[in-house]
Amino acid sequence: MSDPLDAYSRTVSSVAAELQPKVAGVRAGRGSGSAVVFTADGFLLTNAHVVGSSRSGSVAFADGSAGDFTLVGRDPLSDLAVIKAQGSTPEPALLGDSDALVVGQLVVAVGNPLGLAGSVTAGVVSGLGRSLPVGGRLIEDVIQTDAALNPGNSGGALADSSARVVGINTAVAGIGVGLAVPVNSTTRAIIAALISDGRVRRAYLGLVTSPAPLPEALAERLGQRRALRVVQVVSGSPAARAGLRAGDLVVNAGRSPVGDAQSLQRLMFADAIGRPLPITVLRNGALVDVITEPVELLEWA
Repeated sequence: MSDPLDAYSRTVSSVAAELQPKVAGVRAGRGSGSAVVFTADGFLLTNAHVVGSSRSGSVAFADGSAGDFTLVGRDPLSDLAVIKAQGSTPEPALLGDSDALVVGQLVVAVGNPLGLAGSVTAGVVSGLGRSLPVGGRLIEDVIQTDAALNPGNSGGALADSSARVVGINTAVAGIGVGLAVPVNSTTRAIIAALISDGRVRRAYLGLVTSPAPLPEALAERLGQRRALRVVQVVSGSPAARAGLRAGDLVVNAGRSPVGDAQSLQRLMFADAIGRPLPITVLRNGALVDVITEPVELLEWA
């Protein structure tokens, strides 16, 4: 007997079967959302805005089991939080690597929109490297997808066709425009800091950027195709004091190539605070070297 499901349906249903048990509904104070089990000892990953200022709450799983959780740590700048469930939890989901995503790739969202547990939607990666305004700041390098997201999806899983979690759903920017925090090496550093310290000490430059191509001749000379265009320099920030300007193309930082937001973000952790950070930019056709000194970004909510 032939399989009644086409290849697309088989892929989506397989991802759903793998992840639905591992995505919990979360209630914290007046808020609610979703969270993903990512360790065998009961740690779950969710959005900072889902837990808000709550230190505890409840989780419920697709098999009907439920229990309480305590907050381990939250990082509003990345909109990520780690919580710890009390009691047993399902087997953990596998975290993937969003750096391997390409535009047009199939992704599956699993969460609890509008309180409907274990809901599944599918779509494609619509864009990469997007910026998301939150609380007067920007979460950079987010994933854009057309997989339908609704209130309650926040903190749920965005997975690839192998059921690897490549993003944590965070916002709906409009009809057909969902956004997710990427799961990559930077995210893993944030998670590790939240588990060990309950917070993330971050360095702050005061730049708002977007990816941009380098001129062909310079790209050939440097062996680097892309850079970060400075969209805005925050007044009074370390970047402003160093003389960086809107329109500059950031080519490297800390003597390492900068081709996307993550290249810069991975430098902005505790060990960069108060230390000179050399940055090279392309300005008016010439390479210009500046020395910045990042300061500590105090926690904001």
